Amino acid sequence: MPALALDDEMHAHHHEATEQLGKVSFPITCAPDSQKAFERGVALLHSFGYEEAAEQFAEVAKQDPSCAMAHWGIAMSLFHQIWERPEEPSLKNGHEELAKAQKIGAKTERERGYISALAVFYSDTDAMDYLKSAAAYSDAMAKLYQQYPKDLEAGAFYALSLLASEPPGDKSHAAQKKAIEVLNPLFQQQPDHPGLAHYIIHSCDSPEMAPMALDAARRYAEIAPSSAHAVHMPSHIFARLGLWQEDIQANLKSVALTEQSTAMHMRGHELHAMHFLLYAYLQTGQDEAARQVVEKSKQIVAKAPTNDDMGMLQYFGFAAADFPALYDLEMRHWADAAELQPAANATPDLQMITYWARTVASAHLGDAEATRRNAKKFEEAEEATRKSKYAYVLEGPNSDEGEVRAWLAFAEKNNEDALREMRRVADTQDKLGKGEVAIPAREMLGDMLLELNQPEKALAEYETAMKTDPNRFNGLACAARAAERAHRAEKANSYSVQLLKNCDDGKHSERPELRSAKMLLAKGGE
Repeated sequence: MPALALDDEMHAHHHEATEQLGKVSFPITCAPDSQKAFERGVALLHSFGYEEAAEQFAEVAKQDPSCAMAHWGIAMSLFHQIWERPEEPSLKNGHEELAKAQKIGAKTERERGYISALAVFYSDTDAMDYLKSAAAYSDAMAKLYQQYPKDLEAGAFYALSLLASEPPGDKSHAAQKKAIEVLNPLFQQQPDHPGLAHYIIHSCDSPEMAPMALDAARRYAEIAPSSAHAVHMPSHIFARLGLWQEDIQANLKSVALTEQSTAMHMRGHELHAMHFLLYAYLQTGQDEAARQVVEKSKQIVAKAPTNDDMGMLQYFGFAAADFPALYDLEMRHWADAAELQPAANATPDLQMITYWARTVASAHLGDAEATRRNAKKFEEAEEATRKSKYAYVLEGPNSDEGEVRAWLAFAEKNNEDALREMRRVADTQDKLGKGEVAIPAREMLGDMLLELNQPEKALAEYETAMKTDPNRFNGLACAARAAERAHRAEKANSYSVQLLKNCDDGKHSERPELRSAKMLLAKGGE
């Protein structure tokens, strides 16, 4: 099937004729006129264009009431695997759509297999154990793929289900590795398939595996250039590998695509790409550009619709909390970070972000009393989160919790406890990875050691941090500073050179670290 550039009458009002979402082949036994529209819906699913996919499948169901698979498609659009856990209304709607599909009856055993596999996930919506249901769905998809090993779509959706059902905190990366075993051979067969490239990126979204996905990352945006999410996704790998210019270009294109869209459901979706854009600007010393991203995010959040789906509303709230915190901490504006306030309507899990940042900042300022207050506020928000519907965000390792404990101990001069706790968090991150746009705990450990006048040990931690998070501004700057204080001139020069190279010789920043790098090199290092 050619790249999805559909122009038949049934779909003309949904999208441009030049739309490119990748190559998808998913034969169904519905009306012939439904085939291209259904495959467009599947292509949208593969790039997490859930709202538009649901509209496309609903149109198929309207035009062809006997098409059971259209209702499977709508139910799939409500199951946002590895993105968010469905709320009660989505679970109810998904269950109802699959009931419609089963009542209509699919005409082939293969189609019935897709419907029954998804029905496993939606079977117990009143008392759902999400991970248990996701694992049961994955088991069903494994059987379907075994039954139809030449069905590339079954393989793609099975691989995604493996990622969605992975237990939090699994240090073995077993699910990701198993998914890669499925995806790589299929991607070789069909290198223009959007889901295969997308899921390879997600499978390798960790320091250990990121290099394995670089080819898929660079291919994905070419496969589905009409999808803002597809254009953004390569930056997950670029951020892991410190490829900041590719990261920036990917997210600028993604934001532009979202802003060009007139679809109501696209409002706010640019925030995810803007998050990565902010991080990359900060790593390259583009301080004003980073500040503008924060300001723009505030404008978008201020216009957030009150009747949007809960998942998007939560992301608006996340942006309101995390963007300013990330900016202030990365810029080392400790006084500003210490004054951050949670939004009036922030849920407890979002309040945790603000009080985490305030704890880190007040500890850097040496204000033990403020650090205690902020740590207590963090603990209260964490406890409230544990009792809320967002309790699942606390599953698995909780880096923020450990970092708060470590910085509190540091502020209270319990240095051994502080170092021990931060090292524990850092060791866990080394095994599991951290958020792509998060500050490494091992870098924080280096900060503590440097402040304790242990530059050799600090340098060792910064260098270890840069193995999993290369080319970070503060990683390079602090490594150069630690090396200079440890009288390791060659290393100090090397890190200073790399920092200035990443930051275009400091043309867009007045940060003191860049001035220090220039002064160091001017003294005869280069």
